Order: sequence, then C-alpha cells, then structure tokens
Amino acid sequence: MNYLDFEKPLAEIEGKAEELRAMARGNSEMDVEAEAKALDKKAQDILKDLYKNLTPWRKCQVARHPDRPHCRDYINALFTEYTPLAGDRNFADDHAVMGGIARFNDRPVVVIGHEKGNDTKSRIEHNFGMARPEGYRKAVRLMDMADRFGLPVVTLVDTPGAYPGKGAEERGQSEAIARSTQKCLEIGVPLISVIIGEGGSGGAVAFATADHLAMLEHSIYSVISPEGCASILWKDAERMREAAEALRLTAQDLQKLGVCDRIIPEPMGGAQRDKAATIAAVGEAIEAMLAATKGMDRKKLIAARRKKYLDLGSKGLAA
Repeated sequence: MNYLDFEKPLAEIEGKAEELRAMARGNSEMDVEAEAKALDKKAQDILKDLYKNLTPWRKCQVARHPDRPHCRDYINALFTEYTPLAGDRNFADDHAVMGGIARFNDRPVVVIGHEKGNDTKSRIEHNFGMARPEGYRKAVRLMDMADRFGLPVVTLVDTPGAYPGKGAEERGQSEAIARSTQKCLEIGVPLISVIIGEGGSGGAVAFATADHLAMLEHSIYSVISPEGCASILWKDAERMREAAEALRLTAQDLQKLGVCDRIIPEPMGGAQRDKAATIAAVGEAIEAMLAATKGMDRKKLIAARRKKYLDLGSKGLAA
C-alpha cells in the first residue's frame, strides 16, 4: 500500500498490525490476533477521521494516488469483447489514449480513455496519461466511427492535462483538443463521461464534453492544476493548497455549479482501497446514464448537449 503524506498516522498503525501478524507467522506459538485486531480498529477510526472532510488539496492527492484503478482496469472489468483500435491515420498511435469497440452489458459501444500506467515502465510508455495531438485525433476518429454506426460513446478521463512538449505544439496540440471537443458536441449518439481520477485542463474537456458527466467522489476536474495556477498567479507553486481551494475543482463543488451531473461514491479511504467496489459503482453509473439517453433521437441529443454547455455558469455555489 502506498500512503499519501496526510495518511502517515494510518501507515504507522497498519504497519504495526502487519508486523505483529508477520511475527506470528514466524512463530506458531505466538497469539497476537487480539492486539492486531485492536490496531485494525484504531486504523479504521483514523481512516474515517482522515476522509471525513477532505480539503480540496487532499482530494487532489487522492485523485492522483498511483494505486487507483486506471482506464485499463475499468475496460477489463466492465467491457467484454474489447477490440482496441490504434492510430490517428495521420502521424502515429498515442499510447496515452486507449480506445476501441466493445460491449457494455451486452450493448455495443465505443470506449475511449486516458491510461496512466501502473509502474515505471508502463507510465513512461503511456506518457503518464498526457495525450499528444495524435491521441485526440485518434479519439475524433473513434467518435466519427461511433456516430456512423450508431454506437454510444463512453469516455474515462484521467489525465493531468495534454502533453505540453515542443513536438506536440508543433503538431497542433491546441487545434487537436479543439477538434475533439467540437466532435463531442457534434455526434448524434449518446456520449457518457466519467472522471476516474484527474480531469486536467483541455486535455480532459476534449473527452468530457458529454451528455452526462459523472465524477468519482475524490476525483478532480479543473482548467489547470493547483501547482500551475499557483505558479502563474503567485509565482509560487508551494501555494497549491490555496489554489486548490480557489479553483473549485472537487466533485462536490462542480455538482453545485452544474458541471458534474452525478457523484459516484468511493470506498472509505479512496478507490485504491477497494478497486472492485469502485469499478462496480462506475459500471452502475454508466448504465444509469446510458438509460437516461434512451429513446432520444439524433437531433434531441445534439440539442440537449448544446443547451447543457451553453447554460454552464448559470448556477453558483450558493444555489
């Protein structure tokens, strides 16, 4: 288990419980289960206290936790007959974006998502979930295909933002993001999006301009990272806690603002503590959101989606 900075008291208690059990495994005459269970209860109480009222900055940390389930985990668990499709038919295949055709509850769909990777090698391969222009152009190609064949689109968003490298800029990063966002608004099939971790900047908007947007309880969605915001506004990245408060990037604030339509509860301690339960909850939310679009024809879908985004900003946090 990887522990976050604010989870250090929890790490100490759970570590002591594991030490006791390890000693007992090495000596069959030792009986430490009562002491270990007492430590388990204390750890559970600390966990509840830590997660009872997370600050926006702590939610950022949880959203970035390396052990959270990633796009590939959701696809493997929730979708069957997944057939990956690669490349943008122009330059290359971007491994930060995975997508293809699959079945969700036996319904054919197109699924697209950011993949961060789960160890050093895979994180480098997937560029830590930061897509280049070819990733967004691949997404546009897949959405076009979905529109042509009448397949709903499900997107799983988990990115710190689009890749800001020199090569990406030379190949038209901003234009590719804009085209992907435009395509989200144009397709005449249901488009469902879930923020499963980080929803960073235009890199997330390009996949999340959907009919229905859900966010995991401790996920974040923002125009810029707290560190980037603090660097620009105050020339001090260490003021990221203050920036996180001001950005209103939590699922709870965004639901009040009308950006997020549904909050998906996470297990106590975050998605990383019970991946199976988190994935199941996301699956239920996707099913419910797809059901909400049932019976809507092409014109109604496009008109409702357009109205949704034109109305953004009409709600305030006091509403």
